[in-house]
Amino acid sequence: MREFLASRGVHPSLHTYFVTALSYMALGLFSSLIIGLILQTVGEQAGIGWLDEAGTMTMAMMGPAIGAAVAYSLKAPSLVLFSAVATGAFGAELGGPAGAFLATVLATEVGKLISQRTRLDIVLTPSVTVLAGFGVSWAAGPAIDSGMRGLGQIIMWATDQQPVLMSILVAVLMGIALTLPISSAAIAVMMDLSGLAAGAATIGCAAQMIGFAVTGFRENGWGGVVSLGLGTSMLQVPNIVRNPLLFVPPTVAGAVLAPIATVGFAMEGNAAGAGMGTSGFVGPLMTVETMGFSVEVLLIIVAFQFVLPALVAWLVYLPMRRMSWITDSEQLIRQD
Repeated sequence: MREFLASRGVHPSLHTYFVTALSYMALGLFSSLIIGLILQTVGEQAGIGWLDEAGTMTMAMMGPAIGAAVAYSLKAPSLVLFSAVATGAFGAELGGPAGAFLATVLATEVGKLISQRTRLDIVLTPSVTVLAGFGVSWAAGPAIDSGMRGLGQIIMWATDQQPVLMSILVAVLMGIALTLPISSAAIAVMMDLSGLAAGAATIGCAAQMIGFAVTGFRENGWGGVVSLGLGTSMLQVPNIVRNPLLFVPPTVAGAVLAPIATVGFAMEGNAAGAGMGTSGFVGPLMTVETMGFSVEVLLIIVAFQFVLPALVAWLVYLPMRRMSWITDSEQLIRQD
């Protein structure tokens, strides 16, 4: 059986589905829901109607974008890939982002099994792929979406009840998920995080990116500040594998700052920004979308998503470097 599946390009594994496919799902989310929300927010704040409308229409394409991204990650043949646009739409309609992901994964793998196997490929492959996606969406989509949103509701409720402890926990876990090859953005959207929990997650993710940008400045310079601080802290994963202690400064920064920001300044966020951190300024923009545009909000964002994460991470990094727990060149971003 394994040989047959491999011959059809089907390689079932946790890494394939929950690392690779989930990471590409995040790209689909960014290309639709998140970028659409950014455009909508800018359009609303600047009074540009056409930009607001473009953002709204882009957000509506979340399901098809997830479908195309996930199918592409699974190396789907062309007919399966194009059909996955429909399966993503089905899944999103019936089961939200999680439904779109599940429907597309299963439909794509089924489609690959029959792709180019008969002379009726032009009809059979899209039909089977689309019907498989619809079947999964109809059967499991609502339950999956309800379960993910329910988990998100529990986390948000717990954060409201125990804001200090839960803010620390959410910030640490979401921050680590952002840096590791796990999609924190997809997790946040599927759980529909909002309120204080989303605010804590945003700070945890921002602390990872800004923290690594600052502690790695000696090795990577300003290019590293941009690529790590505004791009992705995932660039440090190979170095973290060699020395897991590199995780300590940015993680401590998130754990320290999240409860201060949520309890002391009532920082909130939304699902689109909770798992993005400072990548492309998405986290800060979504904080503005949630809390409103004002000088006070801007100062809170600058402090807790940029300046203080850099300061705390640096203060934790310095003694670790003196004790040789972190040494020169260990944070160098290698291009090979």
